[in-house]
Amino acid sequence: MAGDKPEGGEVPLLYSEGNVAARVALEREVRGWSTTELAERVTRAGVKMNQTAVWRIENGTPRRRINLDEALAFSRVFELPLEELMSPPLEGLDIDSRRLVQEAVEAFYEARDARDRLHHAVVAIADHIKAHPDSSRAIHEQCLRLMGDEREARTLSGDIEDGGHY
Repeated sequence: MAGDKPEGGEVPLLYSEGNVAARVALEREVRGWSTTELAERVTRAGVKMNQTAVWRIENGTPRRRINLDEALAFSRVFELPLEELMSPPLEGLDIDSRRLVQEAVEAFYEARDARDRLHHAVVAIADHIKAHPDSSRAIHEQCLRLMGDEREARTLSGDIEDGGHY
């Protein structure tokens, strides 16, 4: 059973409240958030929390308990599945490595979202040109005017002519 101490040692738990507390501290530090900022984000996520509660979860003796609503709010705020939040922090990843990975993940999602926005905009322009073929030249000229770079404007115009970005 969890918490039993065979041969004088404690059984490590794969998922535990202690892991959540450690992950809360780690994920907060990786993002460069203060305990106050995390408390505000958790509150905005729908679970009222103050800075003292965050500090007691991370550092208190005894540590402040985390209820299910709070765990779910931390999961939302950190954009981590609850199972990941409950897992022990990965060994071998220092705080700088975690920050770099976090930055890469955020940039990946921003780039994906931007590609999707671009694709939808290009499809909408292509559909507009199909409905109004006489507007094609003016649209391509407007691309050049707004972009200022002829090569990039030709690339965008090519995507429009092809009817999509990807």
